[in-house]
Formats: sequence, C-alpha cells, structure tokens
Amino acid sequence: MPAEHPKSVLVLGIGNILWADEGFGVRCVEEMAAAHALPPQVKLLDGGTQGLYLLPFLEEAEALIVFDAVDYGLPPGTMKIVEGDEVPAFLGAKKMSLHQTGFQEVIATAQLLDRCPRHLLLIGCQPVELEDYGGGLRPAVAARIPDAIAIALDRLAHWGFAAFQGESPAELADPSIRRDAYEQGRPDAAEACRIGDERFFPGAV
Repeated sequence: MPAEHPKSVLVLGIGNILWADEGFGVRCVEEMAAAHALPPQVKLLDGGTQGLYLLPFLEEAEALIVFDAVDYGLPPGTMKIVEGDEVPAFLGAKKMSLHQTGFQEVIATAQLLDRCPRHLLLIGCQPVELEDYGGGLRPAVAARIPDAIAIALDRLAHWGFAAFQGESPAELADPSIRRDAYEQGRPDAAEACRIGDERFFPGAV
C-alpha cells in the first residue's frame, strides 16, 4: 500500500438488495452513515448495481473502501479482506451477479484512464443465501455488518479520518427500501412467490 495517506476517501456499498445477502454491501453503508459522523473528505455512497455510472465517484477519490457480498468459496458468513491490485481479481473470480461484472469494469476503466484510487480495500462477506427474491439479509451475514464497519473505521482512522458518534451525509436509496422498512414490509411466502413467476414452473397448472 502506498505510504502517503489519501486526502479523500469513497466508502461504497455495492450489491442488489432484492436478492437476500446480495444486499450486504449496501446495508453496511446505510448503517455506517446512520451511526458515525465522518469528516467531509469521506464520502459514503450506496452504489447498488449502477456499474459505470460510479466511475465519476471513483475518479474523485484517492482511496476506495468497498463493502460487498463476495463468493470466496468460504463458509457462509465468513469475512475476508482484500487490498490493492487483488481487489479487481476477487470481484471477477466468481461473479454472483451482474453488479460485480459492472463494478469490475468500473475499476478497469478508471485504471485505463489513470484515475483509479491509489488505495483499494474490499471488505467482503461470504453470502448464505442469494436465491430469495425480495428477501433480506440472513442472520449470519447481517451479524457481520458491525465487523465490516469496524474494519472500515479502523482503516479510516489509520489514514487520519476520525469518526464520532452521530450521522454522516450519504447518497443512499429511498427510505422506503432501507433495511428496516424493506424487510419488515415483505409479504410472507404464502402471499408472494420468492424465486420467480410460479406460472412458469415445471408442472404448473
């Protein structure tokens, strides 16, 4: 890692909240913004599945911290930290969805333009469940959110960005799909098909 500390940091959560543990990264950023006041040099962003639309945000930052659900091939709920040049490789090794393909392209494009953040840190969690449309985080993954945030805060402190109790401005999704509202408002399994359109299942009437 470069010895010089960055002057600006983008803390980014990526993933698709509609597919259970795929939303891990987004939920990390939400909770981080709700509980920690950070200096203005640190920007918090829900990147969702936006792909190349995220490029301008990367170009503005000297350091990038990414929260994401990553298939490391480890036991479900396991955390793994990846840094530097290894980050794009891990995002592309076992793609779980199009959002990882898209974000790998973002980093590659930023590198091609010589505008990629010099410091890259991926804070990933092995998912438990992905095939649950409309589902929320599984307990084993949700339990790792505080650990993931602690890792990010520790790195920020190392770079000279202290966090305090409070809130931070952030570019987040509409409140109606934040974690509490989203998970509490979900219909039960008897009212909503969670894996697709049941009319197209084999043997359906």
